Amino acid sequence: MSTAQLLDGKALANSIQTELTQQVQDLQIRKGRAPGLAVLMVGDNPASAAYVRNKERACANVGIASFGRHFPATATQAELEQAIAALNEDERVDGILVQLPLPDHLDAVALLNQIAPDKDADGLHPVNLGRLVRGEPGLRSCTPAGVMRLLQAYDVHPKGQHAVVIGRSILVGKPQALMLLEADATVTIAHSRTPDLGAIARAADILVVAVGCPALITAAMVKPGAIVVDVGMNRVTDASGKARLVGDVDFASVQSIAKLITPVPGGVGPMTVAMLLQNTVQSYIER
Repeated sequence: MSTAQLLDGKALANSIQTELTQQVQDLQIRKGRAPGLAVLMVGDNPASAAYVRNKERACANVGIASFGRHFPATATQAELEQAIAALNEDERVDGILVQLPLPDHLDAVALLNQIAPDKDADGLHPVNLGRLVRGEPGLRSCTPAGVMRLLQAYDVHPKGQHAVVIGRSILVGKPQALMLLEADATVTIAHSRTPDLGAIARAADILVVAVGCPALITAAMVKPGAIVVDVGMNRVTDASGKARLVGDVDFASVQSIAKLITPVPGGVGPMTVAMLLQNTVQSYIER
């Protein structure tokens, strides 16, 4: 029985970080300052805190200065809007990111829309999403951009391929479908409410799954020789009470069917952080 080759996002992210470190060192001499990223976090969500620490550690490795702020869970919409307005004007800051999810009393969309489009490190501002729709240059949403970079690194060319994206979020599914379309794939978007999801998934040469449902995709739903990209990140607890991270794909069974597959963790996650750093450096170069 053949086993799929792993799409190793961790190794690729490390090599991207090495390239960015060199780029930042060279540019810093000319610009007279380091690039800067501000991550705004509200409240004490442990998963969010871990993500923020991870992002700030990655920034430090590359030579990007962190201007992050941690607000209490009681922070108001106005306080956060003021903080974003100040960062928009701050010449030391090239990228701004609001760590999601936010407490229920805050309007995340309104806050994301406050970020200056050219400092939108997450690529989620309507202006940047509009640029993606139009095929114009701009900051791209980190996770789908990371998926595209991973495919490229393993010589997967979407042109003429049938790509199926399962998931329709503004964070991953929709921009992912647009990026694959831009790369000349024929794209189908499906989601958790799609009838006979298995039949649609099985038609995919490239299958990208971003739903947030553990083991949603089984071996019976994958075409032999397909490329499977698992964006899901779910924390599950086994019978002994031990927690671990799993994707949306039943990795153990699908690995024997697919040609290439991303592991979870170590696949798409590290690429998301690498693209965040890349967006920040891109903004730094263009300012």
